Amino acid sequence: MTINYIPELKYSDYQDLSEQVHFQSTEGKIWFGEQRMLLLQVSAMANFRRELVNSLGIERAKGFFLRLGYQSGLKDAEMARKLRPNSPDSQMFLVGPLLHSLKGMVKVKPMQLEVDQESGHFYCEFEWIDSFEVEACQTELGLMEEPVCWSLLGYACAYTSSFMQREIIIQETSCRGCGDERCIIIGKPAEEWENAVEFKRYFQADPIIEELYELQSQVSSLRKCLERQEGQYYGIGQSPAYKKVCKTIDKAARGKVSVLLLGESGVGKEVIARSVHLRSERADKAFVALNCAAIPPELIEAELFGVEKGAYTGANQTRLGRFERANGGTIFLDEVVELTPRAQATLLRVLQESELERVGDSRTRKVDVRVIAATNESLADAVEAGKFRSDLYYRLNVFPVQIPPLRERLEDLPLLAEHFLQKFHLQYHKRTLGLSDKALELCLHYAWPGNIRELENVIERGVILTDSNETIGQDALFAVFPKTGNLRGDRLNADGALVQATDTETSTGWLTQIFEKNVSMDAVEEQLMRHAMELAQQNVSQAARMLGLTRPALAYRLKKSGILGDSGAA
Repeated sequence: MTINYIPELKYSDYQDLSEQVHFQSTEGKIWFGEQRMLLLQVSAMANFRRELVNSLGIERAKGFFLRLGYQSGLKDAEMARKLRPNSPDSQMFLVGPLLHSLKGMVKVKPMQLEVDQESGHFYCEFEWIDSFEVEACQTELGLMEEPVCWSLLGYACAYTSSFMQREIIIQETSCRGCGDERCIIIGKPAEEWENAVEFKRYFQADPIIEELYELQSQVSSLRKCLERQEGQYYGIGQSPAYKKVCKTIDKAARGKVSVLLLGESGVGKEVIARSVHLRSERADKAFVALNCAAIPPELIEAELFGVEKGAYTGANQTRLGRFERANGGTIFLDEVVELTPRAQATLLRVLQESELERVGDSRTRKVDVRVIAATNESLADAVEAGKFRSDLYYRLNVFPVQIPPLRERLEDLPLLAEHFLQKFHLQYHKRTLGLSDKALELCLHYAWPGNIRELENVIERGVILTDSNETIGQDALFAVFPKTGNLRGDRLNADGALVQATDTETSTGWLTQIFEKNVSMDAVEEQLMRHAMELAQQNVSQAARMLGLTRPALAYRLKKSGILGDSGAA
C-alpha cells in the first residue's frame, strides 16, 4: 500500500493507546498495557547522556542509546499487533509513531509511508518535531557533528523490523541537533542502504570491561616501560660475576624457556626479568609482574588465573587474571615460593597444558605465556621441607640464574651510584656534584643487606637532602651510619700519636652509647624492627628473615609497637 499524503494525527488516533496508561500511585507503579513504565525528567536523561559521552566517547554512547531504544521498540511492536489486529497495515504501523508522541519523546509528522506486510515492501519519510534528544544535547553537549536522535532511531528500527518481519533500517538524514532545520528520518530495507553493515554494528553488544582491563594492562606496561628507560640498570657493571649473569641472561632471552631467578631481595630480579622480556620475540607484547607474597592466599588463584562473576562473595564481575592479561607475552612471578599448594597445582597445569580455568568457571582457555619466576629462598630447600611441589620446581628450574648480591660486586657500586644520581637529578629537577669521597668510601665498605634497592633508596635520600651544586655527604646518605665492619681507620691517642682503632672499640661503642643515654630495651627493639622494615621495603616476611624471627613473631611485635599499622606493610 502506498500513501503519498497522510493527514496530521488527531486526538482520536491516540484514544485506544491512552486507555492503556494506568497509574498505581499508592504502589509506586505506572503501567502501559502490561509494561511497567517510568516518568523521568528530560534533564536527568540529558545529564546521563553527557556522562556516557564523556566516559565512553560518542561512538560507544551512540551504540548504547540505539540498543536502549531498540529494546523498547520490540515491546511496542508486539503491543501494536494486539491493539489493532484488524486495522490496515498503515494504521497498525502508525501505533509506533503515536506511542513516540504519547510517551513525550517526539512529535511525529508522517510525510510518506509505503507499507505492505504481505510483499515485505516498506518505505517511509517522517519528520520528528521537538525531539527530546535534540533538547538534551543542546542543553548538555551543544551542537554535534552528526544526528543525535539515537534512542529514537533504535526504537524505530526495532519497531519497524518487528512489524515487517524483516530487517528495516531507519536513519536520520538531517537533524536539528547538528544544525539542520528539521529532523528527517527515512526507512527502508537494510539491503537498500549502502552503509548497512557499518550501521548495524551499533546494535551489537559492546562490553567495555574487557577492553578496559586490556587498556589498563597496556597503560601499566607503557608506564613501566617509561620508568625502565629512566631507571633501568640492567647491564651496568664490570664485575666478573655480574658480567657472567648478563651473558647467561642474554642467551636465555632469545628462547622460550622458563627462567628461574635466584638471589637475595633487592638484587634486581624484576629488572632482569624485564630485560629477558625485552630481548625476546615477545617484546611487543605485555609484561605482567606479580609479587606472590603481596596477595592474600585466598585471592592468589583469582589474581593469577581470573575469576567468573559470582564465583565467591564479592566477585561482582568477571575479571581476567594475570596470565590472560599476559597472553602472548611474559609473566614475572616474584616470591613464587609463597604460592599456596592449590595455586601451585594450578600453575603446574598451566605450564604443562598451556590452558587455564578461571575461578568459578568450567571452561578452559588457551594461553601462551612465558614464565619467569623468582625467589630469595632456596626452592630446593622448600621442596625438601614439603612447602613447594617438586614437579613444579623441576618445571620452573629449567634455566636457573643466580644473581650475586651487591656486597659481592662492590666494584660495580660507583657505576650504579652514578646511574641513580642521573635518574634522581631528572626526577627532582636538580643537579648535585655527586658523592663525596668519604661518602663513596663508606658505601664501598658497607654490606648492603638491601642490595641494589637499598642503594637506590640511599642515593635518592642523598639527592633530596643535598642542594644543587653541592656534594652529597655521608650525613645525607645515612640517617644512622651503617656498620661497615672494616672501616675503622686510625685515631689519635692521648699522646697525639696515630693508632689503629681496635675491634673492641668499634664493636662496643654503640653499646656504650645505649647505656650512657639510658635507651630502653623496647626502644632498641623498635628501632631494629623499623630499620629492618625499611630495608625490606615494608615486606614483613623479608624483615623477619633479616631479624632471625618467624613472620608471625615479627608481625605480633610490629602490631604491639604500632609499626605495622603505620607502615601498611604486606
